[in-house]
Amino acid sequence: MTITNACGWPFDAVLCDLHNVIRFYDLTRLAALEQAVGLAEGTTTRVAYAPETDLPLLLGKISKQEWVEAIVLGLTGEVSEPQARELGTALAEAPFWADEVVVTMLRRMREHMPVVLVTNATLELESDLISLGLSDLADHVVSSARVGVVKPDREIYEIAAERAETDMERCLFIDDRLENIEAAVALGMTGVHYRGPEDLRRVLGFALDA
Repeated sequence: MTITNACGWPFDAVLCDLHNVIRFYDLTRLAALEQAVGLAEGTTTRVAYAPETDLPLLLGKISKQEWVEAIVLGLTGEVSEPQARELGTALAEAPFWADEVVVTMLRRMREHMPVVLVTNATLELESDLISLGLSDLADHVVSSARVGVVKPDREIYEIAAERAETDMERCLFIDDRLENIEAAVALGMTGVHYRGPEDLRRVLGFALDA
């Protein structure tokens, strides 16, 4: 049986991913550069997001510039070093934007319960949120680069629930990656696999319309 709060709602806190839920990147320039040097679209991101390249960045152990250098190394043999550096820099400096539909829903939810961002991110996250105008979007931000652990590790979910001051079973967790959702559900959270704003509207409607 699902236990509800005094309002009859099925959870007491919203834990939400940032990337590909709230924030999105424009990789148009990167794609054009890859095409110009004869690489298949997505080659740079494949190298950049490989665990051995990406994980140190997400754990706050290296800077974004050091990450670019790791991308250059990973592209060795496929393009020249200057081309690899241009590709890595284009990815690192890709413009980003926030989905205002999702932002509006989360701001509305925050009127009713704690909202916590739970994200695998870099040490630049705080400044990125300021540039997006989202520094006040959530009650707390749990960034992998600050806490030293990444999703889907159990500890990052525990930190998020603790900051929300909410039991695991009373948390709603939203993410675009299934492995992160599955890890949250295994801990007793309610999981939402995000593919578009309607996924949020469907699960948050009871409070959005309150």
